[in-house]
Amino acid sequence: MQPDSFQTHSLFASTHGAAIRRVLAAAIQAVDPHTAVLSRLKVDGDLLVAGGQPYDLSSVRRIVVAGAGKAGAPMARAVSELLGERISAGLVIVKDGHAGAAPRSARIEIHEAAHPVPDMRGVQATRRLSALLDGLTRDDLLICLISGGGSALLTAPDEDISLPDLQALTGLLLACGADINEINCLRKHLDQVKGGGLARRAAPARVLTLILSDVMGNPLDVIASGPCVPDPSTYPQALALLEKYSLLDKVPAAIRAHLQKGQRGELPETPKPGDLLFARVQNLVIADNARAAQAALAQARAEGWQTHLLPTPLQGEARDVGEMLAGIARQAAARGARPLSLLAGGETTVTLRGGGLGGRNQELALAAVPALAGLPDVTLVTLATDGGDGPTDAAGAVVTGQSLARAAAVGLSVPRFLENNDAYHFFQPLGDLLLPGPTLTNVNDLAFIFLL
Repeated sequence: MQPDSFQTHSLFASTHGAAIRRVLAAAIQAVDPHTAVLSRLKVDGDLLVAGGQPYDLSSVRRIVVAGAGKAGAPMARAVSELLGERISAGLVIVKDGHAGAAPRSARIEIHEAAHPVPDMRGVQATRRLSALLDGLTRDDLLICLISGGGSALLTAPDEDISLPDLQALTGLLLACGADINEINCLRKHLDQVKGGGLARRAAPARVLTLILSDVMGNPLDVIASGPCVPDPSTYPQALALLEKYSLLDKVPAAIRAHLQKGQRGELPETPKPGDLLFARVQNLVIADNARAAQAALAQARAEGWQTHLLPTPLQGEARDVGEMLAGIARQAAARGARPLSLLAGGETTVTLRGGGLGGRNQELALAAVPALAGLPDVTLVTLATDGGDGPTDAAGAVVTGQSLARAAAVGLSVPRFLENNDAYHFFQPLGDLLLPGPTLTNVNDLAFIFLL
């Protein structure tokens, strides 16, 4: 992705705008999925090496490629370039609009489906993907390509759960402020392929999973709901989450009954740590948020800024984090720490109160507008690394010390737009939405503070 993809009104107007755009581009380029696969997967004759683990391809009967996530297409293209005609079959599910870097190999199908709320296309594609695993033997190798968004795209509801049930639950979870760990705990106990289910389906074949992480700390069981990873969570924990967010009486009856049956021991649990099933499974993280952050910091240093990675990850309510980051910017400015680039990575949450349009990165930016008002030579940038923040075409937004005055001049009220969760329509008339389009990667969110 090129720096000009990140142009906004405020960045165009700033003498440092071009440098800021180069920092943003460096973060995305560092986690390019195609490059990440090629850097961790090597083929030399009949030897495949993944993160130091060798695979003797001369003893492999069939290689099947399966995957799901926003980065699936470029990951599949890299694997097809490395293994070519050795691949017997493959299917990867990606978000709508993310099939642009599809593999040249006709043996790997790319299917688009909805995200973040699953749809029937995702269910049907998952059925086809699962069918590819039927009949795999100990002499076969499954290469799984997993990236953020995989939880919604790879969907196989348990037999007593309907797709509308899952869609309703997903909507409730996205609106209540639950974090990704909590959301995926519930998903794993309502689905046949999550929480180690895909590895169980592929057994006794060997499984190599390449993972582009979109969760801070890279908890493998959480990324895309861990389809090839043991699941430490339980049915009682899933039910407790519904109670925590006062959803027990709001979710579809079939979901409540399913989880209660699991709690009583009437349904099998997901495979747990220590299960011998995973002795033949390798899970390898090939890129993550930390890699993007370090590349951004390196570029910022090259541009002449002092740099600092904030020790606390982005987490909690987006509007609270926005106010916190603005406070950090003011404190740094008061100390005379210029030029300075501060960076944090993570994923905030939004509790929906209104019917507006936006996402967690845009809401974080909106909450920072009043707190940064009047502060000279400051720029705050929020960035969803996949290029899409919430159900919008924006990746985030840009805030400066002049944003509040510019908004007031055209009749925009921060409290009103915050109350309606409508950050998109606040920043749109200001020309300060980041609109890079799909990046075809996904390693969570980044928030930058630049003191110039």
